[in-house]
Amino acid sequence: MAGACTEGLDTGFAALGYAKVAFLGVVQGITELLPVSSTAHMRIVPALLGWRDPGSAFSAAMQLAALAAVVSYFWTDVEGLTGGAISAIKRRDFNDWSLRFCVWILIATLPILVAGTLLSKLLNTCNSPLRSLSAIGVAYIVMGALLGLAEVYSRHKRTLDDVTLKDALIVGFAQCGALIPGVSRSGSTFTAALFRDLERTEAARFSFLLGIPAIAAAGLKELYELHKAHLDAHGWSVLAVGLVVASISAFIAIWGLLRILERFSSWPFAIYRVALGIFLLVAVFAHWLPN
Repeated sequence: MAGACTEGLDTGFAALGYAKVAFLGVVQGITELLPVSSTAHMRIVPALLGWRDPGSAFSAAMQLAALAAVVSYFWTDVEGLTGGAISAIKRRDFNDWSLRFCVWILIATLPILVAGTLLSKLLNTCNSPLRSLSAIGVAYIVMGALLGLAEVYSRHKRTLDDVTLKDALIVGFAQCGALIPGVSRSGSTFTAALFRDLERTEAARFSFLLGIPAIAAAGLKELYELHKAHLDAHGWSVLAVGLVVASISAFIAIWGLLRILERFSSWPFAIYRVALGIFLLVAVFAHWLPN
Protein backbone atom coordinates (compact mmCIF):
# COMPACT_ATOMS: atom_id res chain seq x y z
CA MET A 1 0.00 0.00 0.00
CA ALA A 2 1.34 3.42 -0.97
CA GLY A 3 2.45 5.74 1.76
CA ALA A 4 1.27 9.24 2.34
CA CYS A 5 4.26 10.72 0.55
CA THR A 6 5.62 9.29 -2.70
CA GLU A 7 8.75 11.00 -4.03
CA GLY A 8 7.65 14.28 -2.48
CA LEU A 9 4.07 13.97 -3.79
CA ASP A 10 1.28 13.68 -1.23
CA THR A 11 -0.54 10.40 -2.01
CA GLY A 12 -2.28 9.74 1.29
CA PHE A 13 -5.48 8.71 -0.52
CA ALA A 14 -4.01 5.34 -1.49
CA ALA A 15 -3.77 4.26 2.15
CA LEU A 16 -7.40 5.16 2.88
CA GLY A 17 -8.83 2.28 0.86
CA TYR A 18 -11.86 1.98 -1.42
CA ALA A 19 -14.72 2.67 1.00
CA LYS A 20 -13.22 5.82 2.50
CA VAL A 21 -12.15 7.17 -0.90
CA ALA A 22 -15.63 6.45 -2.29
CA PHE A 23 -17.11 8.47 0.57
CA LEU A 24 -14.60 11.28 -0.05
CA GLY A 25 -15.44 11.04 -3.75
CA VAL A 26 -19.04 11.95 -2.93
CA VAL A 27 -17.86 14.92 -0.85
CA GLN A 28 -15.33 15.93 -3.52
CA GLY A 29 -17.87 15.69 -6.32
CA ILE A 30 -20.48 17.76 -4.50
CA THR A 31 -18.10 20.46 -3.28
CA GLU A 32 -15.88 20.69 -6.39
CA LEU A 33 -18.50 22.60 -8.37
CA LEU A 34 -20.21 24.44 -5.51
CA PRO A 35 -18.63 27.73 -4.36
CA VAL A 36 -17.42 26.13 -1.11
CA SER A 37 -13.99 24.63 -2.02
CA SER A 38 -13.57 20.90 -2.46
CA THR A 39 -9.88 21.09 -1.51
CA ALA A 40 -10.84 22.51 1.88
CA HIS A 41 -13.43 19.78 2.45
CA MET A 42 -10.79 17.17 1.60
CA ARG A 43 -8.90 18.48 4.62
CA ILE A 44 -11.87 19.17 6.88
CA VAL A 45 -13.85 15.93 6.50
CA PRO A 46 -10.91 13.54 7.09
CA ALA A 47 -9.82 15.66 10.05
CA LEU A 48 -13.28 15.46 11.61
CA LEU A 49 -13.44 11.69 11.02
CA GLY A 50 -9.92 11.07 12.26
CA TRP A 51 -8.69 9.91 8.83
CA ARG A 52 -5.39 10.80 7.23
CA ASP A 53 -5.24 13.67 4.73
CA PRO A 54 -5.88 12.20 1.23
CA GLY A 55 -3.39 14.74 -0.11
CA SER A 56 -3.39 17.51 -2.67
CA ALA A 57 -2.73 15.01 -5.49
CA PHE A 58 -6.14 13.44 -4.82
CA SER A 59 -7.92 16.81 -4.96
CA ALA A 60 -6.17 17.75 -8.20
CA ALA A 61 -6.77 14.41 -9.93
CA MET A 62 -10.42 14.49 -8.86
CA GLN A 63 -10.88 17.56 -11.04
CA LEU A 64 -11.21 15.16 -13.97
CA ALA A 65 -14.48 14.05 -12.35
CA ALA A 66 -15.63 17.67 -12.34
CA LEU A 67 -14.57 17.98 -15.97
CA ALA A 68 -16.71 14.99 -16.95
CA ALA A 69 -19.70 16.43 -15.08
CA VAL A 70 -19.36 19.93 -16.54
CA VAL A 71 -18.90 18.75 -20.13
CA SER A 72 -21.82 16.32 -19.93
CA TYR A 73 -24.19 18.76 -18.15
CA PHE A 74 -23.34 21.67 -20.47
CA TRP A 75 -22.85 19.52 -23.56
CA THR A 76 -25.16 21.71 -25.65
CA ASP A 77 -23.04 24.78 -24.82
CA VAL A 78 -19.74 22.93 -25.30
CA GLU A 79 -20.81 21.41 -28.61
CA GLY A 80 -22.27 24.71 -29.84
CA LEU A 81 -19.19 26.75 -28.97
CA THR A 82 -16.60 24.30 -30.30
CA GLY A 83 -18.63 23.51 -33.41
CA GLY A 84 -19.27 27.20 -34.03
CA ALA A 85 -15.59 28.06 -33.53
CA ILE A 86 -14.41 25.34 -35.93
CA SER A 87 -16.97 26.41 -38.50
CA ALA A 88 -15.89 30.05 -38.14
CA ILE A 89 -12.24 29.12 -38.66
CA LYS A 90 -13.14 27.22 -41.83
CA ARG A 91 -15.07 30.28 -43.06
CA ARG A 92 -12.29 32.57 -41.83
CA ASP A 93 -14.94 34.54 -39.99
CA PHE A 94 -12.83 35.81 -37.10
CA ASN A 95 -15.63 38.04 -35.84
CA ASP A 96 -17.82 35.04 -35.04
CA TRP A 97 -18.93 35.18 -31.40
CA SER A 98 -18.38 31.46 -30.72
CA LEU A 99 -14.80 31.68 -31.97
CA ARG A 100 -14.08 34.84 -30.00
CA PHE A 101 -15.59 33.34 -26.83
CA CYS A 102 -13.44 30.19 -27.14
CA VAL A 103 -10.32 32.31 -27.69
CA TRP A 104 -11.21 34.44 -24.66
CA ILE A 105 -11.55 31.31 -22.51
CA LEU A 106 -8.11 30.10 -23.61
CA ILE A 107 -6.56 33.51 -22.91
CA ALA A 108 -8.30 33.69 -19.51
CA THR A 109 -6.83 30.28 -18.63
CA LEU A 110 -3.23 31.48 -18.98
CA PRO A 111 -3.00 33.21 -15.55
CA ILE A 112 -3.84 30.07 -13.56
CA LEU A 113 -1.56 27.92 -15.73
CA VAL A 114 1.37 30.25 -15.04
CA ALA A 115 0.57 30.65 -11.34
CA GLY A 116 -0.04 26.92 -10.92
CA THR A 117 3.31 26.08 -12.50
CA LEU A 118 5.19 28.59 -10.36
CA LEU A 119 3.52 27.45 -7.14
CA SER A 120 3.29 23.71 -7.87
CA LYS A 121 6.02 22.67 -5.43
CA LEU A 122 4.48 24.67 -2.58
CA LEU A 123 0.95 23.50 -3.35
CA ASN A 124 1.63 19.79 -3.89
CA THR A 125 4.38 19.16 -1.38
CA CYS A 126 3.71 16.97 1.63
CA ASN A 127 2.44 18.98 4.62
CA SER A 128 2.03 22.17 2.59
CA PRO A 129 1.33 25.11 4.94
CA LEU A 130 -1.46 26.24 2.62
CA ARG A 131 -3.40 23.09 3.53
CA SER A 132 -3.41 23.90 7.26
CA LEU A 133 -6.92 24.22 8.71
CA SER A 134 -6.19 27.73 10.01
CA ALA A 135 -5.17 28.92 6.53
CA ILE A 136 -8.29 27.31 5.07
CA GLY A 137 -10.44 28.96 7.75
CA VAL A 138 -9.13 32.41 6.84
CA ALA A 139 -9.66 31.74 3.12
CA TYR A 140 -13.22 30.61 3.84
CA ILE A 141 -14.10 33.79 5.71
CA VAL A 142 -12.52 36.12 3.13
CA MET A 143 -14.22 34.44 0.17
CA GLY A 144 -17.54 34.25 2.01
CA ALA A 145 -17.39 37.99 2.63
CA LEU A 146 -16.49 38.67 -1.01
CA LEU A 147 -19.35 36.48 -2.24
CA GLY A 148 -21.76 38.38 0.01
CA LEU A 149 -20.47 41.71 -1.32
CA ALA A 150 -20.89 40.44 -4.88
CA GLU A 151 -24.53 39.59 -4.17
CA VAL A 152 -25.12 43.13 -2.87
CA TYR A 153 -23.12 44.85 -5.60
CA SER A 154 -24.29 42.89 -8.66
CA ARG A 155 -27.20 44.11 -10.72
CA HIS A 156 -27.80 40.53 -11.98
CA LYS A 157 -28.84 41.62 -15.47
CA ARG A 158 -26.19 40.50 -17.98
CA THR A 159 -26.16 37.15 -19.80
CA LEU A 160 -23.46 35.06 -21.43
CA ASP A 161 -24.17 36.78 -24.73
CA ASP A 162 -23.02 40.07 -23.16
CA VAL A 163 -19.65 38.72 -22.02
CA THR A 164 -16.55 40.52 -23.30
CA LEU A 165 -12.82 39.85 -23.30
CA LYS A 166 -12.51 42.12 -20.26
CA ASP A 167 -15.02 39.96 -18.37
CA ALA A 168 -13.12 36.81 -19.32
CA LEU A 169 -9.79 38.25 -18.18
CA ILE A 170 -11.18 39.42 -14.83
CA VAL A 171 -12.78 36.04 -14.15
CA GLY A 172 -9.63 34.32 -15.44
CA PHE A 173 -7.39 36.15 -12.99
CA ALA A 174 -9.90 35.44 -10.20
CA GLN A 175 -9.55 31.75 -11.06
CA CYS A 176 -5.98 31.86 -9.71
CA GLY A 177 -7.54 31.95 -6.26
CA ALA A 178 -8.44 28.28 -6.78
CA LEU A 179 -4.80 27.42 -6.08
CA ILE A 180 -5.31 28.36 -2.42
CA PRO A 181 -7.22 25.68 -0.47
CA GLY A 182 -10.43 27.15 0.88
CA VAL A 183 -10.92 29.73 -1.87
CA SER A 184 -12.63 27.47 -4.45
CA ARG A 185 -12.28 27.74 -8.22
CA SER A 186 -16.01 27.90 -8.77
CA GLY A 187 -16.34 30.29 -5.83
CA SER A 188 -13.70 32.75 -7.05
CA THR A 189 -14.87 32.72 -10.68
CA PHE A 190 -18.57 32.85 -9.78
CA THR A 191 -17.93 35.77 -7.41
CA ALA A 192 -15.96 37.65 -10.07
CA ALA A 193 -18.73 37.01 -12.62
CA LEU A 194 -21.31 38.41 -10.19
CA PHE A 195 -19.19 41.54 -9.75
CA ARG A 196 -19.43 41.87 -13.56
CA ASP A 197 -23.25 42.05 -13.15
CA LEU A 198 -24.08 38.66 -14.66
CA GLU A 199 -27.30 36.95 -13.66
CA ARG A 200 -26.69 34.27 -11.04
CA THR A 201 -27.29 31.24 -13.26
CA GLU A 202 -25.40 32.89 -16.13
CA ALA A 203 -22.50 33.63 -13.78
CA ALA A 204 -22.40 29.95 -12.80
CA ARG A 205 -22.61 28.86 -16.43
CA PHE A 206 -19.77 31.23 -17.36
CA SER A 207 -17.73 29.99 -14.41
CA PHE A 208 -18.10 26.35 -15.46
CA LEU A 209 -17.38 26.91 -19.16
CA LEU A 210 -14.36 29.10 -18.48
CA GLY A 211 -12.98 26.53 -16.06
CA ILE A 212 -12.96 23.60 -18.52
CA PRO A 213 -9.38 24.10 -19.85
CA ALA A 214 -7.94 24.76 -16.37
CA ILE A 215 -9.75 21.79 -14.82
CA ALA A 216 -8.58 19.51 -17.64
CA ALA A 217 -5.00 20.74 -17.44
CA ALA A 218 -4.82 20.37 -13.65
CA GLY A 219 -6.34 16.90 -13.65
CA LEU A 220 -4.21 15.53 -16.49
CA LYS A 221 -1.06 17.09 -15.03
CA GLU A 222 -1.73 15.40 -11.71
CA LEU A 223 -2.23 12.02 -13.37
CA TYR A 224 1.14 12.50 -15.06
CA GLU A 225 2.75 13.45 -11.74
CA LEU A 226 1.29 10.35 -10.10
CA HIS A 227 2.64 8.26 -12.98
CA LYS A 228 6.09 9.79 -12.52
CA ALA A 229 5.89 9.11 -8.80
CA HIS A 230 5.30 5.41 -9.60
CA LEU A 231 1.94 5.14 -7.85
CA ASP A 232 1.24 1.42 -7.51
CA ALA A 233 -1.71 -0.53 -8.93
CA HIS A 234 -3.60 -0.34 -5.65
CA GLY A 235 -3.28 3.45 -5.64
CA TRP A 236 -4.57 3.71 -9.21
CA SER A 237 -7.55 1.47 -8.49
CA VAL A 238 -8.45 3.49 -5.38
CA LEU A 239 -8.20 6.70 -7.43
CA ALA A 240 -10.43 5.21 -10.15
CA VAL A 241 -13.16 4.47 -7.60
CA GLY A 242 -12.99 8.05 -6.34
CA LEU A 243 -13.21 9.42 -9.89
CA VAL A 244 -16.32 7.44 -10.81
CA VAL A 245 -18.17 8.33 -7.61
CA ALA A 246 -17.09 11.99 -7.79
CA SER A 247 -18.25 12.31 -11.43
CA ILE A 248 -21.80 11.27 -10.52
CA SER A 249 -21.84 13.48 -7.43
CA ALA A 250 -20.52 16.48 -9.38
CA PHE A 251 -23.24 16.16 -12.02
CA ILE A 252 -25.90 16.19 -9.30
CA ALA A 253 -24.17 19.15 -7.63
CA ILE A 254 -24.40 21.26 -10.82
CA TRP A 255 -28.13 20.56 -11.06
CA GLY A 256 -28.61 21.47 -7.41
CA LEU A 257 -26.55 24.65 -7.62
CA LEU A 258 -28.49 25.99 -10.59
CA ARG A 259 -31.81 25.25 -8.88
CA ILE A 260 -30.67 27.12 -5.74
CA LEU A 261 -29.49 30.12 -7.77
CA GLU A 262 -32.73 30.20 -9.76
CA ARG A 263 -34.98 30.14 -6.68
CA PHE A 264 -32.86 31.90 -4.08
CA SER A 265 -29.36 33.40 -4.34
CA SER A 266 -25.76 32.64 -3.40
CA TRP A 267 -26.29 33.91 0.16
CA PRO A 268 -26.58 30.37 1.61
CA PHE A 269 -23.07 29.63 0.34
CA ALA A 270 -21.66 32.93 1.62
CA ILE A 271 -23.11 32.31 5.10
CA TYR A 272 -21.92 28.70 5.08
CA ARG A 273 -18.39 29.78 4.18
CA VAL A 274 -18.12 32.40 6.93
CA ALA A 275 -19.66 30.11 9.55
CA LEU A 276 -17.39 27.17 8.68
CA GLY A 277 -14.34 29.44 8.53
CA ILE A 278 -15.02 30.73 12.03
CA PHE A 279 -15.60 27.17 13.29
CA LEU A 280 -12.27 26.01 11.84
CA LEU A 281 -10.31 28.84 13.44
CA VAL A 282 -11.97 28.21 16.81
CA ALA A 283 -11.44 24.44 16.50
CA VAL A 284 -7.75 24.86 15.71
CA PHE A 285 -7.00 27.40 18.43
CA ALA A 286 -9.04 25.43 20.98
CA HIS A 287 -7.12 22.27 19.92
CA TRP A 288 -10.30 20.45 18.95
CA LEU A 289 -8.76 19.70 15.56
CA PRO A 290 -5.09 19.36 14.53
CA ASN A 291 -3.93 22.18 12.28
